[in-house]
Amino acid sequence: MIILFAPSEGKRPGGTAPSLNSASLMFPDLYTKRLEVLLKYEKLITHGDYSDLHELFGLKDEKEFARYKTPFDTAPTMKAIERYDGVAYDYLGYDELGDIERSYIDHNVIIFSNLFGPIRAGDFIPDYKLKQGSSIDSMAPEKFYKKNFTASLDEWIGEDEVLDLRAGFYDKFYTRNTPAMTLKFLKEGKVVSHWAKAYRGIVLRTLAKNHIETLNDFKTMKIDGLVIIDMIQTDKKQEIVYAIG
Repeated sequence: MIILFAPSEGKRPGGTAPSLNSASLMFPDLYTKRLEVLLKYEKLITHGDYSDLHELFGLKDEKEFARYKTPFDTAPTMKAIERYDGVAYDYLGYDELGDIERSYIDHNVIIFSNLFGPIRAGDFIPDYKLKQGSSIDSMAPEKFYKKNFTASLDEWIGEDEVLDLRAGFYDKFYTRNTPAMTLKFLKEGKVVSHWAKAYRGIVLRTLAKNHIETLNDFKTMKIDGLVIIDMIQTDKKQEIVYAIG
């Protein structure tokens, strides 16, 4: 089973692994296509200043801007699943898991980076900043990656079942021809946003701890704080609706 996951705006700095190269990410044969995005990004970083880029990159102050000036060919990397540092990742608690659970996540989870496109959780990426939905020199990364990476993703996933834990925006990067399983979280009958991020992390943590390999097993998996109130199954949609207890 393949699990699709969203990135986060927050990132951990630093890293100890070698700088970005064609072996760092899935689809090494498409590395030159990724470079089309990355080189545009680096050009903006190199020649732009804080006043030009603070809104585009969602920066809070000029000191933070300096953090992202290191070129990717010299910047250290770390696993993507460790680089991201937002609500979902906090509740996942990757660093607290055992080797078997971390390996499950590294190999089964695909994260849709706003800059790097589809990457495995265990792929290595440098520190960066790019606000969701931002264009890079008139290039919309989500459109670029959907156009150039969909066929390779379809082939890589093959006949595996797919659980889609992404926020809706990331459909713009990749949409399955056959419906993936999605989740909806309700509290007092209303769809939640912040808590949806938290529970996506909790769901992924529970998947890893139980080594879930099929959607049927997932449907019967108990998740702390969640109760299934509906299952929707049609030719075009698979969705589990949870109430937050």
